[in-house]
Amino acid sequence: MRSFDLAGDPVELCAALVDVPSVSGDEGELADALEAALRAQAPHLVVQRSGHAVLARTELGRDKRVLLAGHIDTVPIADNVPSRRDGGLLHGCGTSDMKAGDAVFAHLAAALPGPRHDLTFVFYDCEEVEAVRNGLGRIEREHRGWLAADLAILGEPTNGAVEAGCQGTLRVDVTVRGQRAHSARSWLGDNAVHKAEAVLHRLATYTAREVDIDGCRYREGLQAVRIAGGVAGNVVPDACVVGVNFRFAPDRDAAAAEKHVREVFDGFEVTLTDLSPGALPGLGEPAAQEFLAATGTVPTAKLGWTDVARFAALGIPALNYGPGDPNLAHTRDEHVDPRRITEAVDVLRRFLG
Repeated sequence: MRSFDLAGDPVELCAALVDVPSVSGDEGELADALEAALRAQAPHLVVQRSGHAVLARTELGRDKRVLLAGHIDTVPIADNVPSRRDGGLLHGCGTSDMKAGDAVFAHLAAALPGPRHDLTFVFYDCEEVEAVRNGLGRIEREHRGWLAADLAILGEPTNGAVEAGCQGTLRVDVTVRGQRAHSARSWLGDNAVHKAEAVLHRLATYTAREVDIDGCRYREGLQAVRIAGGVAGNVVPDACVVGVNFRFAPDRDAAAAEKHVREVFDGFEVTLTDLSPGALPGLGEPAAQEFLAATGTVPTAKLGWTDVARFAALGIPALNYGPGDPNLAHTRDEHVDPRRITEAVDVLRRFLG
């Protein structure tokens, strides 16, 4: 089994985490090593295992509890494991998204035996794949008490900024019907692909809403993400499906978001295929204000969906904060600036120590 030095250099810890491949669904080796390290090097923590997730927490009787959560899985490796150093940067699959954040949290788990808030650490699996496999969902179902907290901090890559809340995301299929015919006698048919132009026109002329929530500006977006139609090279198609993704501000709930999309495509056949609500910033909560003061930064809106939405649904204020660069996530050249890792450790130590 791999061994990690949790209390040592968090940058070296990040490299060690990257060197253990953990593509979604195959996190077992990394989870085993993390669990063993926490049990051996952080005796002040209660440690529990859930599938390929590792949970640890203090039980000091503090007035507040802060939860630090990070997924340990990565997208498929692109010839970028093991890690390597180049020009002062640490390269490798998962460095940015989000083993740098995991390294920060795992380091603090061992290095802060007496924090001023009780702490819960959640290192979970299967974030990079379909939502039904997400380890946080399993933990919520099987170990709900472990997710109780006054503030949750998700180590998603934010380049050291605080990104509050998150957008919701919705997907629909907009189907246009026609009449099939031989293309040599096209006047006998009704081309559904041609008729889909009306759907694309509504998308092209759509004005996206921008909304300010707690000083964070969320920008919505309605985009065609795929189009499918056609039967054969000599057939007038009788159906065309336009896949549409709506990224919506968290002041809309799931029902309102779906209603809006159906209104945009009024008169067309609309089928909902996926829907995940967003999360409001929650910046008014005392624990969130305390953390913001420790960072010394001005929060911005999270333009995208993250697991903060899961915590928000449980009534827990949640923020995104991590040392990785979101623009490098999932890329072949994924890397992290080690200075961001040490900076994140310093900020969280100031907040929690």
